[in-house]
Amino acid sequence: MSSKEKYREEVMPGAEVIAVVGPTACGKTRRAVEIAGAFDGEIISGDSRQVYRGMDIGTGKDLKEYGDIRYHLIDIADAGDKYNLHRFLTDFRKAKADILEREKLPVLCGGTGMYVEAALSGLVMPEVERNEKLRSELSGKSLEELTEILRQYKTLHNSTDVDTRERALRAIEIQHYYDMHPEEAEAADRSSARPLRSIVIGLDIPRDARRAGISRRLDARLEEGMIDEIRSLIDGGVDPEDLIYYGLEYKFVTLHVIGRLSYEEMRRQLEIAIHQFAKRQMTWWRGMEKRGIPINWLPYDMEYGDFIENVHKLLKNHQK
Repeated sequence: MSSKEKYREEVMPGAEVIAVVGPTACGKTRRAVEIAGAFDGEIISGDSRQVYRGMDIGTGKDLKEYGDIRYHLIDIADAGDKYNLHRFLTDFRKAKADILEREKLPVLCGGTGMYVEAALSGLVMPEVERNEKLRSELSGKSLEELTEILRQYKTLHNSTDVDTRERALRAIEIQHYYDMHPEEAEAADRSSARPLRSIVIGLDIPRDARRAGISRRLDARLEEGMIDEIRSLIDGGVDPEDLIYYGLEYKFVTLHVIGRLSYEEMRRQLEIAIHQFAKRQMTWWRGMEKRGIPINWLPYDMEYGDFIENVHKLLKNHQK
């Protein structure tokens, strides 16, 4: 019996999915690949932007890291599209079922806390269509005014809901739909969902190391051609406002490409924004633990053998 077969025999009964989480630039992809390689698994991306074709450098797809490990939910939508949580959950369930049917271990890898937590919680969401009448009524509202309107609907746990005017509009649209359809809102409530049998591995990285890693990676992406990538997307017909909607690298580099920020301004503002994003990610993961999904934190720089052994123990203990 091979090591992969032995691991699969030992761990498959215990967990429907293993998730790898942590802040940006902590090495989630590499660790997810190591887990998938050791335990005969396949990776499901839990990143809200890696779904888009042609958005490679800015989203950090790092496809070369996967080697022969099969992956899912990467490059499944066109740049400029508005992929959302409902679509992710539908696609996640299909990918997970497919992987389990082939007796592989699903490894959910991601930095989009809302996506990962919703998937692990077993959340089922209705599809909410655009409400043109509501959008027309809100057309003259500023982002600040839209944020206040959204606060009347719900407590804002997720600041990405109001990163841009379009995101705020969409969040209001969804909450308005739930008000009109309380039965579907109840179905979308996490408290009524069936959580998956999951094990969550968190990569614990010290603040200084995280900040240094973010700065190194930003410079590497700029050197790899991130500006040319975004210029190519615009030249190919993607509306700059759609790229700005995606936030972070695509927001600030697009503003540079269309002449609204100098290179120095873009580089400085983007670095600050990524550091802030990493802090929000950690806030989300800590909140996810408080909301009932435990995270097993392991050092981000743990040696491969020690890391896999720790994951193995967690998987075996999960069956008890």
